[in-house]
Amino acid sequence: MNVEEKVIEIITREQHLAPGAVKPDSTFAELGIDSLDGVNILFALEEEFKIDIPDNIAQNMKSVRQVTDSLTRVLEGKDISDLVAMAKGGAQAAGN
Repeated sequence: MNVEEKVIEIITREQHLAPGAVKPDSTFAELGIDSLDGVNILFALEEEFKIDIPDNIAQNMKSVRQVTDSLTRVLEGKDISDLVAMAKGGAQAAGN
């Protein structure tokens, strides 16, 4: 199971959503995920992947794709400053 599939599985489980309801391009708003739900999802992701997600990264995760991209970068050992820039503004902020 890849990162995206695991993220979708965790969000589906934590939100008690029907299988298939969470798509890679789903936003948290579309899925009815509020800030408290987001914290619970964050804890589940940290536990599953055995990592700590910095608060400034977590606060900018607003979609399944953002979560997947951020987690992939953390797991690949990318520079955390690149990750912060990406979370704040996408590729332009990261200098791409």
